[in-house]
Amino acid sequence: MADTTAGRIFDIFLLLFILGSVIVVMMESVQRLQAQYGDVFNVFEWTFTGLFTLEYLLRIWCSPQPKKYIFSFYGIIDLLCIIPSYIEFLVGGGHFLISIRILRLLRIFRIFKLVPFLHESRFLIIALQRSRRKIAVFFFFIMLMTVVLGSIMYVIESGHNSGFTSIPVSIYWAVVTLTTVGYGDIAPITPIGQAFSAVIMIMGYAIIAVPTGIVTVEMNRLRTSTDVSIRECHNCGRNIADEDAIFCKYCGSHL
Repeated sequence: MADTTAGRIFDIFLLLFILGSVIVVMMESVQRLQAQYGDVFNVFEWTFTGLFTLEYLLRIWCSPQPKKYIFSFYGIIDLLCIIPSYIEFLVGGGHFLISIRILRLLRIFRIFKLVPFLHESRFLIIALQRSRRKIAVFFFFIMLMTVVLGSIMYVIESGHNSGFTSIPVSIYWAVVTLTTVGYGDIAPITPIGQAFSAVIMIMGYAIIAVPTGIVTVEMNRLRTSTDVSIRECHNCGRNIADEDAIFCKYCGSHL
């Protein structure tokens, strides 16, 4: 629809409705506003829900391949945006999940012809796919490291610090420290423990850079490679990096 002027106007108004519905949910979470304008918020919410439900049904009706739209990325997002209201009406507890509607703003890439920017994101996706094994090994190594570091800190602090009550708690402290988050709810008090924690914090800065470096190397390889032409399969939407490919290696469709 966004390929025509009328379609773009419709989608722009739709984005405004999406923003409005999200703002209503956010304001409704403020108790003072909820107590004062609860009925107004409820009217707005069901108005937005009715419009989005009608829009979703119309998209299915107008689509040349309704099943393909229903199971597409945007089709699933559209459905998820209207389900919470009905869950809240039937069983309760799903009201504030309505804020998931903000995901529909992803349509802005299609509406304002920003699709070329998505081409750059494909390089990142392919780089992540190619480096997934290295990243998996890295995270496995980090898990082992946190267990070892947490256990060592438990041995150092357990007899002097009431915060390190068990090895799992100490592992939690190691994760927080290694990632440089530093909540401060548990802290070593012995000189050896403080020195050891300083080493862990310094290690954290180096470790954070590792996955970034792995992905960056893969992206540079994609950039400098002359035989990589990224295309998207029109049938399954997967990225194909083989320049001489005639058929999609995932679904077999002609490219």
